[in-house]
Amino acid sequence: MDITLLASLAVIHIVALMSPGPDFAIIVRMATQQTRLTALYCALGIAVAILVHTFLSLMGISVMIQQSHVAFMVVQLIGSSYLAWMGYGALKSALTSIINKREISSAELSAQSQPTTTGLISSIKGFKVGLYTNLLNPKALIFFITLFSVLITPQVNNSTKIAAAILLFVLSLAWFSLLALVLSKPQVQQKLLAANTIIDLLVGIIFIAVALTIANNVVEKIMNTF
Repeated sequence: MDITLLASLAVIHIVALMSPGPDFAIIVRMATQQTRLTALYCALGIAVAILVHTFLSLMGISVMIQQSHVAFMVVQLIGSSYLAWMGYGALKSALTSIINKREISSAELSAQSQPTTTGLISSIKGFKVGLYTNLLNPKALIFFITLFSVLITPQVNNSTKIAAAILLFVLSLAWFSLLALVLSKPQVQQKLLAANTIIDLLVGIIFIAVALTIANNVVEKIMNTF
């Protein structure tokens, strides 16, 4: 087992995990607006999606998808559509909150320190949101293709490949679960309650910006073929 390779892989992946993006944004939104269990399930969904990306890259399927212009464009269009839809939902929630905003007494604010039953989603749906957010993000696909093409060469043995898959899954689950646990604390949720509208706006902007970037790349590729 190549420990040096695994260490390099871990460092790169940790940096990527901590970088702002759709995964980070959706965990923040889930942890501050949903129950702790739902946020943890969302973290698990992201980690499972990363595990899927890892196996697809190790088996060469991701490279095959990228090399097929039609297949890769379809993946990008599906992914960008999902991210745009998620962004629209976040922006709609923020705009609705702004329109319906009213003065809330300190007693009411205290009562809302925990998420109310209104607007809550099930833990299974939280898992699906995390899973689809990462799995349908074409940028995640490209990241893993690049990462594994550089570090996981044909000479790497199977034990190292399996260890790499487990390592990335564990690191992803640990990081996003930590975020979910910290941000879902009642004290933290109470402090961020007034910022929910801003969180929704930022999440919406991030998702739509990523979706537009992906869609723009697809359009450019289509135009270049003519």
